Amino acid sequence: MTPVTLDKRLNAFRPDLADESLRGQVEAEHFVQGKPMRIADPVVDVRGAARGDAGVTTQFLFGDDVLVFEDSNGWCWVQNERDGYVGYVVDTALDKRYDEPTHIVIAPRTFVYPGSDLKFPPTNALSMGSLVTIKGGEERRGTLYGILPSGEAIIAKHLVPIDEVTDDHVAVAETLMHTPYLWGGVSGFGIDCSGLVQLSLLMTGQSVLRDSDMQADTIGDAIEPDAHYNNLKRGDFVFWKGHAAMMASYSMLLHASGHTMSVTLEPLHDAIERIAYLYGKPTAVRRL
Repeated sequence: MTPVTLDKRLNAFRPDLADESLRGQVEAEHFVQGKPMRIADPVVDVRGAARGDAGVTTQFLFGDDVLVFEDSNGWCWVQNERDGYVGYVVDTALDKRYDEPTHIVIAPRTFVYPGSDLKFPPTNALSMGSLVTIKGGEERRGTLYGILPSGEAIIAKHLVPIDEVTDDHVAVAETLMHTPYLWGGVSGFGIDCSGLVQLSLLMTGQSVLRDSDMQADTIGDAIEPDAHYNNLKRGDFVFWKGHAAMMASYSMLLHASGHTMSVTLEPLHDAIERIAYLYGKPTAVRRL
């Protein structure tokens, strides 16, 4: 057998171990079925190796379903079922899949309380995009809470049923303005350029790939910008080598910027000029 070339970011295979679904496509000493598990921590760093000092490649959010191919020495080798990303997470971040998620967090960040009272000290905090199971509702002093199976509570207006999505990914991204830039980040606590694109589209019901090169090849349809980029419109995506952004209007760019270290607005032409000396001109423009 001649192994095919597969992206290791999206396919679980190593010389010693591989996903059973890849049998016949890759060579490995052993093939295993992934064990279904779920992310149980608010935001989990995903690393390129089973070490605490290994680089963070992405993050998974509370409620993400994963397949576990290896559990060894405190680390699990997993694949996220939502975007296909493969990497290593600490084993304490995983739990069994109990109740099916019913709601998704739509606020950039929200708190989890031990009961239905916002004066209680929070027990946790969740990011936009987190999936939760709501078993009921309670109202206290005019505030409505969604109740989790544990009895903990989340502000109800920070949630929507998972099948109720918005149709404006730019409006989602705008709620994340000033969120700190974080390499590998995908959450309301810290986010990178392609993470902002991915999270904003997730909130419109679209699961897209994680990294900017993947997005530049797969999101929507490629369009040809004119010489001055005057034919772009709100919602279009602009890609450079290693960077992803979206148009907030025909002339303003919205992106998680390593220049400002935050999610920010910037005139498109200023960004093109600023980025060009390091990374050249944009490599792709795509439209949903």
